[in-house]
Amino acid sequence: MTPISRRSALGLGLLSPLLAACSRDGGSERTESPELGEATPLTLSHATQFTLDAYEGGYRLASLASGDRLLVVPEGAEPPAVLPADVAVIRQPLANVYLVSTGMICLVEAIGALDAIGVSSVRAEDSPVPAFTELLQDGTITYGGLYRAPDYELITAKGCPLAIENTNIDHVPEVRAKLEELGVTVLMEQSSREDNMLGRLEWIKLMGTLFGREDEAAEVFDSVAARVEEAAAEGPLGKTVAFFYVNEDGAAVTRRDGDYFCQMIEAAGGEYVSFAEEGAADSSPTTVTVEMERFYEGARDADVIIYNGTIDDGVTSLDELVEKNALLADFRAVRNGNVWTCDSTMYQQMTSMADIICDLRAAIGGSDEPTTFVWRLV
Repeated sequence: MTPISRRSALGLGLLSPLLAACSRDGGSERTESPELGEATPLTLSHATQFTLDAYEGGYRLASLASGDRLLVVPEGAEPPAVLPADVAVIRQPLANVYLVSTGMICLVEAIGALDAIGVSSVRAEDSPVPAFTELLQDGTITYGGLYRAPDYELITAKGCPLAIENTNIDHVPEVRAKLEELGVTVLMEQSSREDNMLGRLEWIKLMGTLFGREDEAAEVFDSVAARVEEAAAEGPLGKTVAFFYVNEDGAAVTRRDGDYFCQMIEAAGGEYVSFAEEGAADSSPTTVTVEMERFYEGARDADVIIYNGTIDDGVTSLDELVEKNALLADFRAVRNGNVWTCDSTMYQQMTSMADIICDLRAAIGGSDEPTTFVWRLV
């Protein structure tokens, strides 16, 4: 994924004194708005799909790879009277946020900002974070419909100022347009498009900026990143690993080589079995779909299989796995009993990245240590 380029401050119109034209009955009266001063880029160590700039007085500008730009205005302050048309304003403190992106839940929880969420597209039974589940169950957070069919009346009644969506919102532009018509600022988080596994986690810094928890976000990121580095330092185990699920057409859907989850497998000491996009039945920015015969040729000798239970209903036994396709019975890992599956919410557990890597290492190394996010199929 190509990193976004930092736009010049001059292009943002935020560094020089801003003059607001007050066109009153055709008049030309002009008043001067507050000057934000020089921009200071905030350091990001891995994320490439957004940038953050700090301005005097606590103002922050977030620029996303999608082209969206958001000016975060601190409590008690006012935005400049003149801003480029593509810069949306987010006023602090935030309350009654409409949280759609499941992947952001653990990040918002980690910085202690769940109390700012009022509506969500996640049901209690699908929540990846226990604290979020409890807030849905006791009604503190209200279910507001799926991302593609939100409850606009509820969102309006709650006065939601901000909707945190994921990239699925691109598939329903009419929903975004309607939310914006209702006065809701839409932020499409793009953590899934990060090339680096820690880049996904670093979106916690954007959440920290939005919710006024920058110190907390930096502390969580540094702590998790250090643990990930420590886990990865244990070195390779000399075992090959196939990670996939079987789609409705009977094809194997694998992660694209170099994808963040492949990086986690490699950090855990495994060697990921990858498939080139050429000759694939279908592909996406993160996955490659291959016919089962081709998958058999490339992965039958893998030392370890991890069945991806985050997408479909998953499997609970080796027999269920083989029912997906009889060819799987001849895989070395199936014959040797080295088949694992994973928790359905694993992709949404970015703050648990180090623990997931440790679990993967236990699976790849054949350890009997207790695991949380993966378990062996028998």
